[in-house]
Amino acid sequence: MAITKLVADSLGAGAAPNQSAFKNIIINGDMSIAQRGTSATGLTAGTESYYTVDRWQTGIFTTSAVFTQTQSTDVPSGQGFAKSLKMDCTTADASLASAVQMFLRYKIEGQNLQYLNYANSNAKSLTLSFWVKSNKTGTYIAEILRSGRTINKSYTVNAADTWEKKTITFAGDTGGSAISNNDSTGFSILFFLGNGSNMTSGTLQTSWGTYTDANRAVGQVNLADSTSNEWYITGVQLEAGTTASDFEFLPVDVTKQRCYRYFQKYPDVQKLMVGLARIGDTSGIWTHHMHYHTEFRTTPSLSYDDNEGNSQRVKIMRLDSSNTTTNNINAGVYENHTTGNQWGSYNTTTGLASYGDIGILYLYNLMVDAEL
Repeated sequence: MAITKLVADSLGAGAAPNQSAFKNIIINGDMSIAQRGTSATGLTAGTESYYTVDRWQTGIFTTSAVFTQTQSTDVPSGQGFAKSLKMDCTTADASLASAVQMFLRYKIEGQNLQYLNYANSNAKSLTLSFWVKSNKTGTYIAEILRSGRTINKSYTVNAADTWEKKTITFAGDTGGSAISNNDSTGFSILFFLGNGSNMTSGTLQTSWGTYTDANRAVGQVNLADSTSNEWYITGVQLEAGTTASDFEFLPVDVTKQRCYRYFQKYPDVQKLMVGLARIGDTSGIWTHHMHYHTEFRTTPSLSYDDNEGNSQRVKIMRLDSSNTTTNNINAGVYENHTTGNQWGSYNTTTGLASYGDIGILYLYNLMVDAEL
């Protein structure tokens, strides 16, 4: 049989191309990488950000409930996992207001989803598999959300405090518009943890259709109804086709490099050579180029400090006999792109005395962000 026919048959069966390599659409589904830290406390209403485990965003809205999120070592026994993501309710909200939303979300670039052929009659099905554990038994909802359209499926935590593997198959979306072939969000996977009546009062939308809030989380339990409640997840895999295969374990360096496309944290102080120069009729400081670990999805934003409590400020030490150090210097990125940056500033106190002076620019707690 010709190779081209084998490939065609595989695609026709709903299998992703190159199934043996990166078949899992989810990056860091084993929760192994947590650049930002292993614990985040005080997560409450107004929360929608990335806190611990890379690529996993938390959303909490319109509730008095408070959560702590951790990268946990509690994992299914004998399955090969070393880490999980844990949500721990620390302040309860037993009676949810109508607009409450609580969820864990994963966003996927559209250019990585083109082979699913959405908005066509031969759109590929997807199978989501994962391990989950909670003391709060009952019905939970998982959702795929894209361009004003959703499909929502339920799963059940049957036994309290017990790791269980769940498998959910979502039909391909033959309606709506095609997924844009770019680096923006093609669709999101959401795991709901508690929702008010605005999202639970309808009929669960188990086939693709127009986004309707009332149909998104029907039957969902309230993980926030007791401070005893905890919810763990790991081994998340999303793959083309209608069956779940074994979790695809990748070397940790490979997973970390893939996470670096979206976020990079530099735990050690970054040192750049800097000089004082005359540019036209004014003076400025300019550094050597700083290269990122790997290319970002898009031009990133940066946060940093001078290690003296001054956010978005740097420290400069003059390289002469005095070694004078100046803090709280307002120097920023002069050129910033997906592969690196160069720092500079006009008309600012620098600690450098005269043109031609050189020094070292110190960056502390540098975080570079290009998340979806």
